[in-house]
Amino acid sequence: MDEKLRIALYQPDIAGNTGTILRMAACLGLAVDLIEPAGFDISDRALKRAGMDYLEMAALTRHVDFDRFEDWRQDEGRRLVLMSTKAALPYTDFRFQAGDIVMLGRESAGVPDHVHDLAFERLLIPMPGGGRSLNVALSSAMVAGEALRQIG
Repeated sequence: MDEKLRIALYQPDIAGNTGTILRMAACLGLAVDLIEPAGFDISDRALKRAGMDYLEMAALTRHVDFDRFEDWRQDEGRRLVLMSTKAALPYTDFRFQAGDIVMLGRESAGVPDHVHDLAFERLLIPMPGGGRSLNVALSSAMVAGEALRQIG
């Protein structure tokens, strides 16, 4: 198993967010798993605009559906760490490990219950200002930064 931290996007809705995450991942040396179907054409102009020339550098793996992703993840022996507004544990209180997969759900709907149930842990970004949720690209950057700080 490659020890690289991975970001998994569950059926993303917004091409610009996905492009931004791919750019961040390329710059930080992370891999990205995109679980289809996406709510946009993967070759969409907005994805290319947000990712700029970093898309060629991005380590992107596409999975045709969640079941195929889950089979791959189990074969790899990787922990699934789910970011969720329904979680109770702050992401800063969790101990990340090399090889973890940090999953973010659809911008419009998160992930279904069966995905929640399969997660090793569910983490929350505390929002003392009272907001409901943060942009998925911003959330991925915050959590990736903390995970990389811990892993070293």
